[in-house]
Amino acid sequence: MSRSSKRKPEARPADLKGAVFANALILGCLAFIAALQATDADLYYASLQEDEHLEWSTFWAFAVAGAVSVFVGLRQRRSSAVLPWFSLGLALFCVFVALEEISWGQRLLGYRPPVYFLEHNFQQEFNVHNIFDTDIRVFVLHSVILGYGVLLPVLGSIESTRKWLDRYGIIAPDKWLIPSFVATFALYAWYPWKYSGETVELMLGLGFLFATVISMQRLRGDETRTLLPVAGTALLVFTLGLANAVAARGSRAVSPELLEAAEAEAQALKVDFIAMALENDGYPVTNCNLHKRVYSFERKYEAPYLYKGRYAGLVERGMPEERASFFLDPWNSPYWIRDRCLDEDTNKRVIFVYSFGPNRRRDSSPFEVLGDDVGVYLYRYDKP
Repeated sequence: MSRSSKRKPEARPADLKGAVFANALILGCLAFIAALQATDADLYYASLQEDEHLEWSTFWAFAVAGAVSVFVGLRQRRSSAVLPWFSLGLALFCVFVALEEISWGQRLLGYRPPVYFLEHNFQQEFNVHNIFDTDIRVFVLHSVILGYGVLLPVLGSIESTRKWLDRYGIIAPDKWLIPSFVATFALYAWYPWKYSGETVELMLGLGFLFATVISMQRLRGDETRTLLPVAGTALLVFTLGLANAVAARGSRAVSPELLEAAEAEAQALKVDFIAMALENDGYPVTNCNLHKRVYSFERKYEAPYLYKGRYAGLVERGMPEERASFFLDPWNSPYWIRDRCLDEDTNKRVIFVYSFGPNRRRDSSPFEVLGDDVGVYLYRYDKP
């Protein structure tokens, strides 16, 4: 056979099974949470609380994506002379988002955030993203979803722009993941139900995870087999998320002194809210279906009495002034005020003040204090 008649072996087509599975899983998460919201509002509410399976799965999705991105950068460095700045930058971004998701371990360790975050972060947590205005957060998240998940894959699918991306070490996600990123963007833009943002974060974390896994397979020259790595990392993320959620439900050492302090502080807040109601012709100063941190309530509705009433007086009995100023419980979590009006048929209203208690996670339902949450009822009665 002549030299000119030899043919180079044709490259095998990329396997789409991994991308198809990734899309199915991400969209399946959306469908499941939507169905849960429509059929069981209580379970939906409980599932999206802090330290539950969904939040921890989001954390692990970004954390594992960050780890995979490091390996992508190392593989990229070995296979070319290009500095893997993009992959390593993506790794730092994913790890940063993961730690922001759990407020840098604040609820795990129970430490008190710096005063700046207590004052300027509306969630009174040690994270950066909640310091900025809502419009800025929305713009940044829209830019990340569309820029990384849609624009980059489109540019990477065009030969001329793909060469430019390769030259500067930019690795575009697989174009077949675009449907999941578009769905994530649509959900965030639409925001059809309360806590939709939690679902958006999970979907985005999985999108980054699967994009980095498929990129890793390509750099290894093994893009014909993507299903197993994608399925394996998904299983890892959800397993770790479930394990963390179960661990968070476990009992923590309870200090009798701290528990006694929390009960006294909750009672003091009850006295102050009732005193304000008496000054308001006997009507509660809270609005129907209000649910806010006490500090946020005071800031929004200007209730200065809270800084000079029974609760504030506890400082003279040893309560740290910083905790008193920001209405934090002995475990450095915020006190909450909830005013829940039941449906018109039952004609009932429930108002209570509570904290997350020793386990630093919300156990209470919208209607009653549950678990190890420390709380007291202000009102629990039939409307006139």
